[in-house]
Amino acid sequence: MNAVVFGAVLCAGVAAWVLCARDEAVRRARTLLVGPWGPPGPGCGVPGLRRLDVRVQALLEPFRVRFGWRLGRELLCLPAGLVLSVAAHSAVPAVLAAGAVPLVGRWLRGRESRALAEERALAAGALCSAVAGDLRAGLAPQGALAGALLREGWPGRPALADAALPLLAAARFGGDVPAALRTAARLDGAQGLAGVAACWQVAVDGGAGLADGLDRIAAALRSERDQREDLRTQLAAPRSTVLMLALLPLFGLVLGAGLGADPVGTLLRTPFGLGCLAAGGLLEWAGLAWTARIVRTAEAS
Repeated sequence: MNAVVFGAVLCAGVAAWVLCARDEAVRRARTLLVGPWGPPGPGCGVPGLRRLDVRVQALLEPFRVRFGWRLGRELLCLPAGLVLSVAAHSAVPAVLAAGAVPLVGRWLRGRESRALAEERALAAGALCSAVAGDLRAGLAPQGALAGALLREGWPGRPALADAALPLLAAARFGGDVPAALRTAARLDGAQGLAGVAACWQVAVDGGAGLADGLDRIAAALRSERDQREDLRTQLAAPRSTVLMLALLPLFGLVLGAGLGADPVGTLLRTPFGLGCLAAGGLLEWAGLAWTARIVRTAEAS
């Protein structure tokens, strides 16, 4: 019983690490391109865990380069499964952990992509406001754009470096700024820059006020951000309920073990228990998938 509880606590710690930390490999790759001055990504704030994450990513880097793999913290499912297998005297947790690696990896990649897209959307709105303010102060459009990009720290932010470097080059050396803005708008979350490109084109060709157009775009982006925040607030309670219901089977196992039964041994070492485990796992997956689909539909609408 103590070994099983220890394994469960270890898995909970691993899950907390996965939820709090970010993928350091992306940050290091961006640093090679834009320099070491980029701010660190948000994380748990635990230096020891961050250093361990960097070492794990460094060990996996040769495999990524040679085979094109992109593996990260999802590999921690394997040692957690081995610990639970040893504690429960069954190979089932190890097999389930190996099968969970691609699923956890996909979830982590999706979470990372959503975070980058949200960061780009916020940065696009802030850039519009900054450029509009500089234009009203009397700066030329190209100089205002270059100065705003540097003040907002675009070259040093991993999510924005791909868009910042072409924009800086176009603004500083007389390039095609609208084309650079449209290219940057192809990044997920940066679609607002397409409106900036249209305003820039109209201002150059027709002499319309660029600052007013940028202010309207910034207001529209702020409105979209407020809608996302309101939706996230409304979905927080259903998500918490779903998480609590998904964890109830684990509490049932702990309660059964506390009452003197052997629920883990019954589930993992008997045919009837394995059948119950398979049926329960399928029902759990169906419930989570159904809830995730409802959430995605609400977010898309």
